[in-house]
Amino acid sequence: MTTPHTGHQYARIVRWMDAVLDTLAAICKLLTGTALVVLTVIFGWLVFGRYILNSTPTWVEQVALLLVMTIAFLGAAVGVHENTHLAVTFLRTSVPARIKTILVIVTDLALAGFGGLMLWYGAQLTAFKWASMIPLIHVPEGLRSLPLTIGGGLILLFSTGHLIRLATGSDTRSDAME
Repeated sequence: MTTPHTGHQYARIVRWMDAVLDTLAAICKLLTGTALVVLTVIFGWLVFGRYILNSTPTWVEQVALLLVMTIAFLGAAVGVHENTHLAVTFLRTSVPARIKTILVIVTDLALAGFGGLMLWYGAQLTAFKWASMIPLIHVPEGLRSLPLTIGGGLILLFSTGHLIRLATGSDTRSDAME
């Protein structure tokens, strides 16, 4: 049984947690937006170099792969946080509220588990590949899988935040409530 003081304590903790998670998501948005701009600029340089200067910059492809990994995995984590990730909600929207809540919990648990696996195996891959260098740009090969690792950790963290909000009754996602 919770007392009013305990409920107030939960609300304060959830507000603090939301502020931290919102800040992390904002940082991810800034990084992915910057990566997208840089990707656009370097492909512009690629086209200019190839067709105007007749000298193709060979490093663009390697940098582009790093940027795409960053955009994909950090963007996916933000999608989980903001509940804009790809989801099929037909079943959830057509069942009673109690079953809907169970399906939302199962979805959040599955996302947390998937994020945990991405974090675990991504960290192993990053550590394994760190000693070798990416040709042409001479940075550790492990940088290619670092966004996978960070994105997985963030998906785990954001999904856990959703589960905490559900447990404390402070979840405001429209598909999680009736």
